[in-house]
Parts: sequence; structure tokens; C-alpha cells
Amino acid sequence: ARATAPPVTVPSRDDGPACDNPAAQGPTSESQIIQATPTTSVPSRTPAPGRKETALIRAQATVFPSVEKGPPQASEAPSLPLELSEALLLRHLRGRLPGLRVKYVFLVWLGIFAGSWLAYVHYSSYAELCRGHICQVVICDQYRKGIISGSICQDLCHLHQVEWRTCLSSVPGQQVYSGLWQGKEVTIKCGIEESLDLKAGADAAPRRELVLFDKPTRGTSIKEFQEMTLSFLKANLGDLPSLPALAGQVLLMADFNKDHRVSLAEAKSVWALLQRNEFLLLLSLQEKEHASRLLGYCGDLYLTEGVPHSSWPGAVLPPLLRPLLPPALHGALQQWLGPAWPWRAKIAIGLLEFVEELFHGAYGTFYMCETTLANVGYTAKYDFRMADLQQVAPEAAVRRFLRGRHCEHSSDCTYGRDCRAPCDTLLRQCKGDLVQPNLAKVCELLQDYLLPGAPAGLRAALGKQLRTCTTLSGLASQVEAHHSLVLSHLKTLLWKEISNTKYT
Repeated sequence: ARATAPPVTVPSRDDGPACDNPAAQGPTSESQIIQATPTTSVPSRTPAPGRKETALIRAQATVFPSVEKGPPQASEAPSLPLELSEALLLRHLRGRLPGLRVKYVFLVWLGIFAGSWLAYVHYSSYAELCRGHICQVVICDQYRKGIISGSICQDLCHLHQVEWRTCLSSVPGQQVYSGLWQGKEVTIKCGIEESLDLKAGADAAPRRELVLFDKPTRGTSIKEFQEMTLSFLKANLGDLPSLPALAGQVLLMADFNKDHRVSLAEAKSVWALLQRNEFLLLLSLQEKEHASRLLGYCGDLYLTEGVPHSSWPGAVLPPLLRPLLPPALHGALQQWLGPAWPWRAKIAIGLLEFVEELFHGAYGTFYMCETTLANVGYTAKYDFRMADLQQVAPEAAVRRFLRGRHCEHSSDCTYGRDCRAPCDTLLRQCKGDLVQPNLAKVCELLQDYLLPGAPAGLRAALGKQLRTCTTLSGLASQVEAHHSLVLSHLKTLLWKEISNTKYT
């Protein structure tokens, strides 16, 4: 039952002012009586709007004001700007969300495509450069057939004691791997003919046998083989009085089992090794301390000691990214990743000594035809080791290649990468002498290798000596005196800086 309040008397327009005492006013009509009934508030079943919805409603009312609704109250003014910005941002994001999704999907697709392409290129280049398994299969197949022999054939093919590790190849034709043999770290090197690609079938080994292991033929005597070896050395190193002794070393190496006889397989293996320019250099420089020592061979596969550390900062990068390294970053990487400056000075002294060894050595003069930091290696004690002798060529071979070669400009008279000879523009033929000696090219290399990080008191004198060294010009055979003097000054300057320290 609803409670009813007592009637309240409302004065009529004709009556005067109402009295304080209602009883004095007399009876009232039913139309003049209004019953004031207090109503009880019933809560609404519709849930209250959240903060974001309230902000959106207020923002809509502000941006699109209703005719019926008045201006916002003063009490709502302080909170309106923040809520308005949130609402507008929410509507802006809702409007642009489809466009943002398309952009994100496109960027993700582009990243997947670029990554897949890089992976494909890296795999293709790796498959082309690193084919050591093919080399081992071919070598062992020929060893089992009795075509070749060598001091490590048993360990390589039967006992499997030669462990192939990291691929270090830079060209497909020369396979280079780090490895392990008899508990020692070694470098494995093997040549692959151009015909032996990834698609080579069962006829690959016979073709290799016909091309590489064709000499000497059956019935060749020891004396004939020795004369054949001596003639080959004269053609490649020049007519030197020391070559008969070198030919004798070749025969001793062929007789690896010390039975005082050389079989046809042993002779074929050594002859194939001599065709490899680097092996010929190793054989000629075995008495020098800056060339890696030969440990063993099987056919034309051979092992050398250790794996020299590279002085080139780009060696730490994957092969695919090395060409992308800007030259400006070389110095910074050298500072961060390379050895300390005193160690670099010690390595540089070894490189200068190696230049001396190449200049009028026991087996003639040799030219460095690719002077880069990638070929400057060093041991754990920071003793210099030439990392790659492929581009070190005998003087006789360079002269034979250049003499009489047709040319239009001096750039046409180039052996390797930077062994250049002048061009006779009248005869349009290359001359046999090189323009820039080894020392000048090495000093250009040492400017970037030694000057960054050099001691302040040494930098000026060292820079002056290196600039003098790089100006060595003229025919390489005509700068011997000046060559020796500049080289001696450089070595003395560096030794004074690091002598009587732990770096020596």
C-alpha cells in the first residue's frame, strides 16, 4: 500500500494570502487540493556507460551539438580536453587501422622475401666455393685405383684421420679448409678442375686423370723424370745454379716411404703438385720462416701447418657481406677487432722480411701480384705468415706472360691483380719489366695497417718513411739499392719502438 501524505491546501487566486493556521481558512474544494505524494526512486536496469563511452558521447555532443541540448556545464570543462583528445585519437585509429594493417603485412612480406633471397644467394655461393667433399671423393677414388700416392693417402682415405672443418675457399678452383690431423691444426688445400663442377657425373674422375695425372708416362726412368723436373723448374723459376738441388728435393719428397725408389703413382702425384703455383712457392720457400711448412700430400691434395689468423678485419664477416664493407670502416674495424698496435708492428716487420726473402732469393725473384690484408696472416705468437701464396709469382713466369703481349694501354699489361708492366704504344706490346716493386705495394698496405693507433711520437716519422717507400717507382730490377735502404730504415724504426718490451 502506498502511503498518502495529508492534503495540502493551495490558496485560490481570489483569496488573500494564506494564513498560518489552516483551520481558519474553512473547507476547500477537491480541485483545490493537490496531494503531494513522495515517490521512491527505482534504479535503472540499463548499465552505466564506461569512461570511454562517456568520453565518446561527450565528444560527439561537443563536435556535433544537439539542438535540444544546451551548452556544457561549467563543472565539466576541466575534464573535457583530455577526454576529447582520447576520443578523437580512438576514432582516428579506427579509421586508419585497415591502412596500417596493409602496410605491416607488406613490410613483413618484404622482409621474408629479402631474407629468403639472401639465404639462397649464400647457399649458392657456399655450394660453389666449398666442394671439399668432391675433392676427397675424387682423390680417394684415384688412390684406390693406384693412379696416385702420397704420405697422407692412408690417413685420408682408409683411416679417415684427416678431419675437414671450416671452408676457407675464395675461388672454386682452389679448395681450402681448416682441419685436424694427428692432433694438429692444419690447412687442407686441393685443386678442382673446371670440368669438375657440381653436376659432374661418373666420368669426372677419368677426365681429371687424363688432364692432371698424364705425366710421367709408364716406362719413364728415374733419370728421365729428374731431367723432366729440372726442365720444368727452369721454365718457371729461371735458369739458376741452385735448381738441381731443388729437383733433388722433389725426388726425395716423391719417395715418401723411403724405399729408395719412385713408383709411377708417386711420380704422377709430385708432378701434379708442381703444376700448383702455391706448392711450387712452398717448395722454393721451405727454408724461409714466413712461409707455412708442408706436412704431407696425396695426389695434388696437400696439408700445411696451422691456419694463420687473418689481418683483414672483414674476415670476421660472412663471405656474402664482405664485399659490402665500406673502405671507411676498415680502420675502425682494425682498431676494434685487430691486434694491438705493437703486435701489428711485429707482424709488419715480418712482412718486410718476407719482401726481402722474395727479392733475389736462392731460387730467383718473386713478385707479389695481389697485395691485400687478406693475405697477411700471423700465428698465435704474432709471427708473420703469408696466408695465401697463390698470387706470388716467379719473375720468369711473369716475364713470359707479359713479353710480347698485345696492349693498347698499360692496364692491359697486368699479371694477377697488381703486377703491371709498361705498354710500348708504338709496337703495341707489353714490356717484360714491372713498374712497381713489391716494397712500394707493401708500404701502401702498411699505411692503413700501421698509422691508425700508432704512438704519437712515432706517427710523423713513420708516415714520412711510408710515403717515401710508396714513391718507389721505375723498373723493379733497377731499384735494388734504394729498395734495400728504405726497407732497412722502416725495420729499424719499428724495432726501436717495440724492442725490449713484451712484444718482442
